[in-house]
Amino acid sequence: MRNERHDERLSEAELELFVQYMHRFANHDLDIFTLMQVGDPEHPAYVSFARTPEAGIEPSAYRRP
Repeated sequence: MRNERHDERLSEAELELFVQYMHRFANHDLDIFTLMQVGDPEHPAYVSFARTPEAGIEPSAYRRP
């Protein structure tokens, strides 16, 4: 995983904090924020957070850090 602002890889400590934050987000805030558009406005990436996997995708396809 990269830090796009500084164009460098995340350190192990930064990655661990990110994963911890994502777990907290999923446990407590998921019902508040569900959809995001991120990245370059001309080439956006759409991210969704849900309690169930996308239709047609096996849950085992999702990697858990």
